[in-house]
Amino acid sequence: MTDQVSMQPWLYQPDQPRLSDYASDISDDDALVPLETSLEDIGEYQRRLWANGKKAVLLIVHGLDASGKDSLIRTLATYMDPAGFHAWSFGRPTGAETRHDFLWRVVPLLPAFGEVVAFNRSHHEAVIAERLWPVHEPERYDWEVRYGSIRAFEQHLVEEGTVIIKCWLKLSAEEHRRRLIKRLDKPRKRWKFDPSDIDGWQKRDEYTRYAEQSMAATHTPEAPWLIIPADRKPVARALVAAVLAERLRAMAPEYPSEDESVLKAYRKLLTASAPSG
Repeated sequence: MTDQVSMQPWLYQPDQPRLSDYASDISDDDALVPLETSLEDIGEYQRRLWANGKKAVLLIVHGLDASGKDSLIRTLATYMDPAGFHAWSFGRPTGAETRHDFLWRVVPLLPAFGEVVAFNRSHHEAVIAERLWPVHEPERYDWEVRYGSIRAFEQHLVEEGTVIIKCWLKLSAEEHRRRLIKRLDKPRKRWKFDPSDIDGWQKRDEYTRYAEQSMAATHTPEAPWLIIPADRKPVARALVAAVLAERLRAMAPEYPSEDESVLKAYRKLLTASAPSG
């Protein structure tokens, strides 16, 4: 069972399947763990996870365009050792990806033991975005079968030692509109804009409905969904950072025990004489 102490306020509730039932902002910023505190903890405990090499973390981040997925992942990586952290982004399947089962493209990018991996979107897009923008003919799709495959896939990962944290960044319609306009108005953000964003905005309600159906079908005690208020990016970052810090702290509390004989031999070698040159 997943530890849900800091997750609890943001945990998806099966009896509240509509995203409109969840807040896109919070009223009490004082209740937040300071972001810098969580980032420092993430840096420390991610190194312990890497040193132990026994478990892994898969952080899955989903949300509408402009919900802050990229900046959230960049922030979480601030103090992490790059040797044990990787981030991957998943767009519309192309090429060889369309000639394999929908899970095929994510498997090689899963975290090894000791690693933290962040997915910017993931295999869940195969039951959300592909319902709006299919890559196959309609008869190739069976959404219930895909839901079952996702549940079994994630259950397998958990049983083998991977902790899965699934976050949906909940963005209000007004804030979504404002951020898309900002992309158009600011040259340093304009490069992110794509013609598909127009279609995505027009189909926001459909996309949200499919996301709701997906979360209802793939939320499990072992791999739960968290609905993160995302109208203010600093709030979303602080909330997810607190969850990640807590999970890492629970998984890798100590560094591995050192081999005293090796340390003594190495110290003796280093103190015996100074290297020449």
